[in-house]
Amino acid sequence: MILPALAAGFGVAVVVVSANTFTVRAQEAAPEAAQSAAQPPATEPPPDPAADLAAKRDQTRAELETLSKSINLSSDKVSELQQSIANLEKSTQSIRQALIESAARRKGLEKQILESEKKLADLGVKEDGIRRSLHERRGLLAEVLAALQRMGRNPPPALLVTPDDALASVRSAILLGAVVPGIRKETDKLAADLASLAALQTASAAEKAGLTATMTDSIEEERRMDLLLAENDKLSRSSAAELQAERKRSEELAGKATSLEGLVASMESEIASVRDAAAAARQAEENRKLLTDEQRAQAKALAESGVPDKNRIAPAYPFGELKAKLELPVAGDILRQFGDADGTGHEAMGMTVATNPETVVTAPADGLVVFAGAFRSYGQMIILDAGDGYHLVLSGMDTINTRQGKFVFSGEPLAVMGAKRVASATALALETDRPTLYIEFRKDGKPVDSRPWWTAKDTGKARNDS
Repeated sequence: MILPALAAGFGVAVVVVSANTFTVRAQEAAPEAAQSAAQPPATEPPPDPAADLAAKRDQTRAELETLSKSINLSSDKVSELQQSIANLEKSTQSIRQALIESAARRKGLEKQILESEKKLADLGVKEDGIRRSLHERRGLLAEVLAALQRMGRNPPPALLVTPDDALASVRSAILLGAVVPGIRKETDKLAADLASLAALQTASAAEKAGLTATMTDSIEEERRMDLLLAENDKLSRSSAAELQAERKRSEELAGKATSLEGLVASMESEIASVRDAAAAARQAEENRKLLTDEQRAQAKALAESGVPDKNRIAPAYPFGELKAKLELPVAGDILRQFGDADGTGHEAMGMTVATNPETVVTAPADGLVVFAGAFRSYGQMIILDAGDGYHLVLSGMDTINTRQGKFVFSGEPLAVMGAKRVASATALALETDRPTLYIEFRKDGKPVDSRPWWTAKDTGKARNDS
């Protein structure tokens, strides 16, 4: 009875928080304080903010993967998607344009998910920091309560009752004058921490609600893309026998090839669809070189506007003129750049991007699909001939949705990443289990740094802690 009354008289706020902070028993406070004074607390190494953030991101990512598996589209939404595809004009141009738009929306949603994931991890780290601070101050508050308990057992004398004991009253007043400000300071700090914790929890709840809606939209867009790919496949399919024969022949050539240069050369000479498409693309490039200066200026202006002809069979613009204009083929975090150590004592010949599971992979530029399939230690791989002697290599995917001999447009979906990182020579010594896409640019058969081609927002590099 004495302790609460004394606390109230001193203006001390008593706050009880279940599960989040701490509970101090007044009966045990004094012994704990005495023990802590006799035995100095062991010093713990300071927390590593980067490691804490990495661990929290892993935890958040696991929670989001579980959440994504629990989200299902309603039958009405599926029917609506099917009807929207059915209403499209059934032409190659319209379907491919719809695919490019769908891929752009899907990548935008995937970027939002990545940003929300980072925000949730950061909020989680801040919450953990406040909880840790509250936990560490349990001993201090136990000492404060123990002091109040001792004062309650030996209260200061009342001058009106025992006026002769004025010296004891003065001593008690001095003691309380020294103790109460410290108690109030700790109480104010505790209240501020609890308010911050509540605000962080509110922000996390709001972010999770928005993220759930974004993930639902992403799943819807994924379903729309699947339907569009099926329609596109119907329109562009040659005879099943021809496709099967080419696929078998390309697998044989890939098994014999010992380098990317050898693989490209064999494909362009022995696979009919690739050979014919490559010849047509080269002829289109030659025709472009014959353009007048005025026509070239018009083509460059068209490149700036981003509305090239959708019926083309060759890159719309010279690849060398597209620097700082290309977007990464996936939404993700750059783990390794051209020239970085690759984990084998050599320099990386390309860049590596970590993505979320089942992320869509799009064509970074117009190009002819020279190869699409598995190749040695690269795993599933796509090689695009982007013209001007440039080839773009993408590997690490799980499912490929294009075929060799096909000309693809910038932004067109090509493949989908898997659930986990694919073991390959291009993903050695990476501190992550996330799916990773390897991107390599080659000029006349030699690897070159791709960074000059990406837009400014895509040239950064994330810390390899994911």
